[in-house]
Amino acid sequence: MLVEYLNDEMVVYHDFSVIMIELSCSTFVLIWHTAGMIAICRDCIALYDQMPANDACAKCGSARIVHHLELENLSMAHIDCDSFFASVEKRDDPSIRGKPVIVGGGKRGVVAACCYIARIHGVRSAMPMFKALAVCPDAVVIRPNMEKYKTAGYQIRDLMRTATPLVEPISIDEAFLDLSGTARVHHGAPAETLAKLAKRIEDEVGVNVSIGLSFNKFLAKLASDIDKPRGFAVIGQSEAVSYLKDKPVGILWGVGKALRTKLEKDGITHVGQLRDVEENELIARYGSIGRRLSRFANAKDMRAIDPESKAKSISAETTFHEDIADIEALRVSLWHLSEKVARRLGQSNLACDGIQLKLKAADFKTVTRSRKLPGPTRLADDIYSAAETLLVGEADGRKLYRLIGVGAERLLPGDHAGHLDLADPDLEKRVKVADAIDSVRAKFGDKVIGKGRGFRP
Repeated sequence: MLVEYLNDEMVVYHDFSVIMIELSCSTFVLIWHTAGMIAICRDCIALYDQMPANDACAKCGSARIVHHLELENLSMAHIDCDSFFASVEKRDDPSIRGKPVIVGGGKRGVVAACCYIARIHGVRSAMPMFKALAVCPDAVVIRPNMEKYKTAGYQIRDLMRTATPLVEPISIDEAFLDLSGTARVHHGAPAETLAKLAKRIEDEVGVNVSIGLSFNKFLAKLASDIDKPRGFAVIGQSEAVSYLKDKPVGILWGVGKALRTKLEKDGITHVGQLRDVEENELIARYGSIGRRLSRFANAKDMRAIDPESKAKSISAETTFHEDIADIEALRVSLWHLSEKVARRLGQSNLACDGIQLKLKAADFKTVTRSRKLPGPTRLADDIYSAAETLLVGEADGRKLYRLIGVGAERLLPGDHAGHLDLADPDLEKRVKVADAIDSVRAKFGDKVIGKGRGFRP
C-alpha cells in the first residue's frame, strides 16, 4: 500500500511495492504490501492473491505452489536439510545421485544418514549397518566426513542470516528462524523470503531443504516434516488445534518413549485427549512437563528464538570391529576419544565442567554415566581420568561391548579453563604439553604424535 501526503491531503494507492522517496513537493511513506498474497511459486517466486488455475504457476508452469490463506502473516520458520550428509555426498559425486546412499561405518557400525532412495528400501538412521545392507544390498556406503558436512552447514547458516539475524541453530543441518519485522527489509512477506532462501541454498550450496512456516516454534517444526523432501508446508492459526487433534502424543516435543508409555497407560494416545484434561491435573500427574503438554496440545508455544543458542555437549564415539570385553582395550579407545573431544573443545574455545561415558553392549543395550569435574577443563587427561573412573565402575572384563563414547558436558567459555589449581601443581605443565601436541598435529596430522596410553598393550 502506498500512502501519499500531499498538501495535507492523504491519497491512498493499493498494490504498490516501492521504496521510500522524499521529494520537495511531497513525502511518500511507503509500506510494503502483497495485496493479500495467499500463494507463491517456489520455483520462480511468482505471487498470487488466489490459487492459480490448474494448481500450476501461470508464469513458469511449476506445480510447486505453496497455498495458505494466512501465508503472508506467518513469520516463524523451521528449516531442515533433506538427508543432509547423503545430499552433500551426492552433490560432490554426480555418479551416485540416482543410487541409494548410506553414510555410516562398516558392517558393525550404524547408519548415520541415508538418502530417500535408501529409505524407500527400509533403511533408517541409527539402524545397524548389517540390517541396512540386508534390506538395501545395492546401497553405496560412504564413511562420514564431518568436516565437509560442517563446512556446508556453516554456508547454509550464513545464508539463513541474510534473511534474518534471528537464527537459532538446532544442529548442523537445521535451525529456527524468526522473520517477523523483515518485510520492509526484503520487500516481501516472510514466506517469499523463505522461498528465495531455499532457492539460494539449493543453487549455492547444492543441497535441498524443507521449510515449515507457522506462528510458533513447535508448529513450525511439525510443519517442516509434512512435505519432505524439498518441501514447504504451512500450519496457520485457524487450523492448528484441529490439525493436532488426531496426532499421536509422540509428536509433542519432550515426549519420549517413557512418557509416551505413561500417557498411554492413562488412556491418552492422541493430542486432542490432552485438551480434555485441565492443565493443573496434567501437572499433578506428570510434573512440570504437564504444563508443556497442555500448552502444546492447545497449539501454544511462547518460546522465542535464541540466536545465541550454543551446543550443550561435544562428544565422540567409536564402534568396534569386534565386541570387546577387555578393559585395557576399552581404555585405549577411551583415551583416543578423550583426545578427540579435547581437540574439539579447543577448536571451539570451550571448556567443560562435566563428562559422560556411553557404552553399548553386544545386545545393543546402552548405558550412560555422568560425573561433574572438579573444575572446568579442556584437557584430554582430565576428560579421560573422569571417564576412566566411570568405565572401571561399569565394565567388569566379562561383558562384551560394541561401542564406547565420551562426551564433554556443561560447556563454558574456554577462558574458564587452564587456571592454576593449588591442588594440581602440574596443571600449567600439562596445558603446555597439550598445546604443543595440538600444534604438532595441526602441522603434520593427528597420528604423528601421541601419548603412551594411546597404544594397545
